Amino acid sequence: MAAIGSDLPPSIALLQLATGYYVACAIHAVAELGIADLLKDGPRSHEGLAAATRTHAPSLRRVLRLLASENVLAEEQDGRFALTPIGDCLRRDAPDSVRDPVLLFGGQMHRDWLDLRYCLETGQPAFRRAGKTNYFSRLMERPGEAEIFDKAMDDLTSDALPAIAASYDFAGCGTIVDVGGGSGLLIEGLLARNPGLRGILYDQAHVVERARARLAGSPVAGRCMVQAGDFFHEVPSGGGAYVLKNTLHDWNDEEALAILKACRRAMPPEARLLVLEGVYPRRIEPTEWGRYAAIIDVNLLVSTSGRQRSVDEFRALFEAAGFALARIVPLPATVAMIEGVPKPA
Repeated sequence: MAAIGSDLPPSIALLQLATGYYVACAIHAVAELGIADLLKDGPRSHEGLAAATRTHAPSLRRVLRLLASENVLAEEQDGRFALTPIGDCLRRDAPDSVRDPVLLFGGQMHRDWLDLRYCLETGQPAFRRAGKTNYFSRLMERPGEAEIFDKAMDDLTSDALPAIAASYDFAGCGTIVDVGGGSGLLIEGLLARNPGLRGILYDQAHVVERARARLAGSPVAGRCMVQAGDFFHEVPSGGGAYVLKNTLHDWNDEEALAILKACRRAMPPEARLLVLEGVYPRRIEPTEWGRYAAIIDVNLLVSTSGRQRSVDEFRALFEAAGFALARIVPLPATVAMIEGVPKPA
């Protein structure tokens, strides 16, 4: 596999990397404006798009042309703009839409990256500079950002859900406890695919209120309990499988260990721990996958107190919490399934 930028002179490749945030800002802006939705039915002029979005037409054209240079949009021979397969993913209703993740990563998280020097000097995430306790306490103060966060997590979960459901035999688990389950999309999907299962969605009080409203009209509502609590101290007991999707990576090792210990105390001997997260490679190479893994890891440094973890780091964390790492199941998604087995007390 060719290294990223290997077909360019080194100086040009570096400048391209250094100005990459220009493109990120442009993508975020057109996502906020809903440009992709306006192009759903075919090409349109920049004047028409500007009128629909109440923007300055000549300036909008310049941004649209920047995105055409990156194959997000296409500029037609007559000057109109159209969606490419990449740009189509910015539509709200596209099957593989990533509009909400774009809004999440290009919004407050993007602004947090301006404090990267602070993070490097202190080892602390950007929210500490603003005097906040953690990333999620800041979301509580900003309902609009919390909604974007929920929708973005739903988009990422939707992409991974078929692979997660197909990779493990949940049928004999009895009750699945989704620890840090957010809006409930994952537990809903697993219960829908396993009619004999029951589920418990467990998260903070302000989160489960949104989940409760979402699950109320779901076909699985009668089999899914929504419960609020603090997963650093306790989680619901007696489950057959405890699922944590992209939960541990939001927290540092001490905090992640507290979550795992709470799960271990609640679990019967035959239960299983299923952590669904990316596994950080031992060595980073200049490939698309290496870039993705490293970007997620540094974004966790900047935006939360967490990190990506390698196989050895997961094993050490599991051992400290009273689990043996049984296996890691790679998935055709951005997460792997890391299975833990309770060790005898």
